[in-house]
Amino acid sequence: MGERKRKRLRDWRKWSRVEQVDFYTRVTVCVVPFLFPATNGFQLLGGPSLVLGWVLLGISLVHCTHHIVLSRRCLDHYLRKQPVPWRGLAFSTVLYVAFIGLYVVKVLVEGAAHITTSGLMLQASSLIVFGSFSVVTRIRRYLGVSLLVAVALTAAIALMGGTVVGAVIIGAFTVFSALWSLSVMRTSAWFLAVLWELEEARTAQAKLAVAEERLRFSRDLHDVMGRNLAVIALKSELAVQLARRGSADALQHMEEVQRIARDSQREVRAVVRGYREADLHTELAGARGVLVAAGIECRIDDATKDALPQPVQAALAWVVREATTNVLRHADARRCAVRMRITDGTAVLVMENDGVPEKAPQPGTGGSGLAGLTERLAALDGTLTAERREPRMFRVKAEIPLAGTDAGAAEEDGARSRVTAAAVPGGEA
Repeated sequence: MGERKRKRLRDWRKWSRVEQVDFYTRVTVCVVPFLFPATNGFQLLGGPSLVLGWVLLGISLVHCTHHIVLSRRCLDHYLRKQPVPWRGLAFSTVLYVAFIGLYVVKVLVEGAAHITTSGLMLQASSLIVFGSFSVVTRIRRYLGVSLLVAVALTAAIALMGGTVVGAVIIGAFTVFSALWSLSVMRTSAWFLAVLWELEEARTAQAKLAVAEERLRFSRDLHDVMGRNLAVIALKSELAVQLARRGSADALQHMEEVQRIARDSQREVRAVVRGYREADLHTELAGARGVLVAAGIECRIDDATKDALPQPVQAALAWVVREATTNVLRHADARRCAVRMRITDGTAVLVMENDGVPEKAPQPGTGGSGLAGLTERLAALDGTLTAERREPRMFRVKAEIPLAGTDAGAAEEDGARSRVTAAAVPGGEA
């Protein structure tokens, strides 16, 4: 378990922003109680009752150490509906009561000369007990219990022979500690809950977008094929009946079926081609929206406008789509820039980001995305280069010559049509 945690800490740069903020908040909640014994613990060691001071300091340190585990379990209950750590809360309450009791004894023995300075040590135990309890219960119940504890402590100190002023001070201090602990622990838990809900909403939104696109494609395919398939089924059944009767009209109906099948093939090919073709300006706008939503500053500099042929725009749109996906999946970028230029009759797209991990794999070894883009650009005599630049920059550059693009695109469409026709018996190229 320890080795796994150390390994996770070494992979800090691979964590998402939400995971990093979650870890930072948890560490802060664990460290805050240690600040009081670290800055005011020496006050307990003053005076004649040195042994009692050391005992109080030891209880405080044990309490702060126990809070590391207790705060994690309380936050897990608030965020992930884990069981409430009642045993941990009970042990923390026992330490809190023991510290208050021994501290009152110390004040009675030594007097109230240093009660203000050394009394700050109570803040650590109060933050641990009240803060942890505020996370696992409702706010109304928490405020009611805190008020009862303040009244009980005030009465107990008065009954033990303390002054009225001292008892009131302890009661007011308890109420203040309860409210301050609520603002620290409960607010931190609420902040993390909102953060994780936003992360889950972003993930759900991405899945819904994919599902919506699949639904749109299936709807378009159904609109194209539904009617034609119904007609084919009807005419085929009619042709079978006529053939059994020896009618010559069966041949005419089968020819009609063949014609409808060929029309359906062309319509499906048109739908698939329209689905696969990507629009460059749409992809640039989508990339900016997705990156900004992920907290990445995106700057787009497009000097080409509508001067690029459609095949070039489609190919470069795929480059933008794949590069954006890689930034979201594999990088921890804060800035991303996209530049479009036409240089010496060549369309040039450059996309850079500053989120390359320290031990990132070499370009082209982590997946087939860049390799597929290289093949797509090669059909247009284009090239694709992906390289890492120090310190953490990653650059993707696509170049496509504009001369002969239309001829190359026509040849590619013809080859695709011949392959599709060969795959379907009776199909025509």
